[in-house]
Amino acid sequence: MSQHTGPGLRADRVTREAGGRLIVDGVTLTPPPGATVGLLGPNGSGKSTLLRILAGVLAPTSGVVTLDGMPLRDAGRRTVARRVAVVDQDATTQVELSVEEVVRLGRIPHRRAWSPPTPEDEEAVRQALTRTGLTDRATQSWHTLSGGERQRAQIARALAQTPQELLLDEPTNHLDIHHQLDLLSLVANLPLTSVIALHDLNLAAMFCDQILVLREGVAHAAGTPSEVITEELIAKVYGVRAEVTQHPTEPHPSIRFLRA
Repeated sequence: MSQHTGPGLRADRVTREAGGRLIVDGVTLTPPPGATVGLLGPNGSGKSTLLRILAGVLAPTSGVVTLDGMPLRDAGRRTVARRVAVVDQDATTQVELSVEEVVRLGRIPHRRAWSPPTPEDEEAVRQALTRTGLTDRATQSWHTLSGGERQRAQIARALAQTPQELLLDEPTNHLDIHHQLDLLSLVANLPLTSVIALHDLNLAAMFCDQILVLREGVAHAAGTPSEVITEELIAKVYGVRAEVTQHPTEPHPSIRFLRA
């Protein structure tokens, strides 16, 4: 008998079927409160689907996602929206909004319909802009931002929700190295539990406390970056050769890929 108790957001043996195929196959994920958890695996391994199940956007075919021990489906959409924030890969908006207006969307779960923003709402928006370094961009049109700034605006929107859990799907995809490091450093230092789908193994090793590696929808390995990211795993899961070394002054492994 599975235990659904425990704080935070947990997935217990979740499965998701689509078109007769298992996209996610019996995955359990229990992020420690306040930890940054990396979801790794090749394209099509089920990372995005698992994130959407955790967010309550998709229902698992079997298994259960719980929030503080209560199944997500019983918690109510508003409760989940106040607690769990999602940053998708490619957020777009057709409407002409300023950065501040985009960030203010994060307050919707906390507000009564048609009621004006409260001082608490405005403070949450102000703090979110400050944290993401976008205060001086507040009145600028969201459409005029660079890819990196748009991504930061989406994180600011998520932070304005004042969530306890943050789910991010490939947040560094369109960013240069400087902004990748910036963004992951920002996320890793937030006092939140974060689950991030990532492609870059070195970034995952640098910024994640825990890692879950998916392969064809199955949890292939889980643990700390040093435990999980090995030459054997990279060969088996990604089909490439790599050299994994432990940096003398850094606590995380470093990965160097070898040409075929």
